Amino acid sequence: MTRRFALATTLTVGILATTLVPALGASATSPVKSFVITSNLPTSLSNQLPLLRLHFSGATKVKNLPTLRTHPLLVTEWQQISTHEVQAVVTGSLQPAAVYTIDLPTRMICTSTCRFTAVRPRLTSVASSTTWEEQLLAELNYLPVSFSASTPQSDPSQPAVGTFSWKYPNLPIALQSQWHVGVAGVILRGALMNFQSVNNLPTTGIADAATWSDLITAVHTNKVDATTYNYVSVSMGSPEVLTLYVENHVKFTTPVNTGISVSPTATGTYPVYVRYLSTTMSGTNPDGSHYSDPGIKWVSYFNGGDALHEFPRYSYGSPQSLGCVEMPYASAETVYPFTPIGTLVTVNP
Repeated sequence: MTRRFALATTLTVGILATTLVPALGASATSPVKSFVITSNLPTSLSNQLPLLRLHFSGATKVKNLPTLRTHPLLVTEWQQISTHEVQAVVTGSLQPAAVYTIDLPTRMICTSTCRFTAVRPRLTSVASSTTWEEQLLAELNYLPVSFSASTPQSDPSQPAVGTFSWKYPNLPIALQSQWHVGVAGVILRGALMNFQSVNNLPTTGIADAATWSDLITAVHTNKVDATTYNYVSVSMGSPEVLTLYVENHVKFTTPVNTGISVSPTATGTYPVYVRYLSTTMSGTNPDGSHYSDPGIKWVSYFNGGDALHEFPRYSYGSPQSLGCVEMPYASAETVYPFTPIGTLVTVNP
């Protein structure tokens, strides 16, 4: 997605010195008090960004113009373009991914009765938001890739030109094949959820305004994630096995049980989205009866009702669950600390 700073369409409003009636000789127009601009720019921008341009039918001066009001607040100032034209420029910072409302001035002093037109300024779009998001998360150690800028960055909160490199060649190809620069895939979503969890944000996997702000602050303060990049692979072969990868190496393997034929475990790659040290798991059996199992420990949900967890069985390594990935108690206890929010789990057929 390309980040753009878009203004509303051209507006013409009748303005007198202290009233809202149409200018003399002008066709009547309905006063417009505000319009919405949308900013997907996820950081502060350089000063003097054009925000709104006003063209008057009569001469005016910036000293006669009221301070532009916006919601949320933007720090702006008026600039004189010509005797008939002024523009408001942003002199502060934009909130990341914010939507602003501008209150058009309703009290102006012109040298003569005049009207003005709000003109859409020409703005330059910046790098892809997805690629920039990947850059920031890679620099903060939340992705299994590294980012190298082509030239030194004078401002780490601005996107850079550079290259991404896969950091962990020993991770399965099933994961590596899902990484594509500029594509908002599951690897990026899991990394963002992990970042949001670490920073006490809602773990939506979506880069909203608060997330962008914290990402850029983390880069500015060099708040690099000190934990390891972990990954879980589940094979539904015979026997069924879970493999835990930590960074570039196999940390642990264990036999597991996945879903039976009438309630199979879905294949694919999913991020862990909620976890419990202990919880009650309940639902409906294939025969329609209800079950409720209290005290299930070491639970990491990764896809709907499918979770990694302990469950007592006589044996492990074959389909026995209702979709979850069941492990012996000791195995689940070992795996659990390495499956924080955002950890990717791949279930292979």
